[in-house]
Amino acid sequence: MVGQTCFNPGEAKNTYGTGCFMLMNTGTDIVPSKHGLLTTTCYKFGDQPTVYALEGSIAITGALVQWLRDNLKLIESAPDVENLARTVEDNGGIYFVPAFSGLFAPYWRSDARGVIAGLTRYVNRGHIARAALEATAFQTREVLDAMNADSGVTLTALKVDGGMVHNDLLMKFQADVLGVPVIRPRVAETTALGAAYAAGLASGFWQNTDEMRANWGIDKTWEPAEDDTARNKLYAEWKKAVRRTFDWVEH
Repeated sequence: MVGQTCFNPGEAKNTYGTGCFMLMNTGTDIVPSKHGLLTTTCYKFGDQPTVYALEGSIAITGALVQWLRDNLKLIESAPDVENLARTVEDNGGIYFVPAFSGLFAPYWRSDARGVIAGLTRYVNRGHIARAALEATAFQTREVLDAMNADSGVTLTALKVDGGMVHNDLLMKFQADVLGVPVIRPRVAETTALGAAYAAGLASGFWQNTDEMRANWGIDKTWEPAEDDTARNKLYAEWKKAVRRTFDWVEH
């Protein structure tokens, strides 16, 4: 959060790695979650008040691409998934919910297991690749909806980092699903950058957070499509697919 200069309440970032970890700044207020999120310490600078955040963790995102590579042998390397997904125009009506070991935020369902819903003979490997990428965007939307509900603040933009942010197809779809711009910074290793910012502030190299914000730069921004199909129809079908994963494991 510091590396993404999310210093104002309502600002949020999402890290796309093996899983996804999304945080929203809630300021100096501790906001207990009623929608499946965690309330956590965001940062504290010197003797200034502690700043808190809401956090949502998603178990399987980049790991799903690895699964396509290692288990199904659909691709030779993780970056190949974008080219394969671009061989089709849409997901072909399928939704891939990667509840391989249950669902994390906002559901917390250990009884869930993964499903590919909506399969027909029309579906090919390109559709599976595209559905796998879309799963990351849909899961992020679910966490964001929970954050908006808990905080009462409507997100206006999402800052992103991690390995998957170099997948342009995913980032564009993410903007479409959320309905807000998705912003990739020039320095993608934001955890290291945040540590450097905090150390610089402590040592006096930076005088305040405004100087850090001025140093932070944008590499690329994806604007959401005006057509709200992804935000409404596709997302509603995703939610239907998620419900199909429930109660698979009987305790």
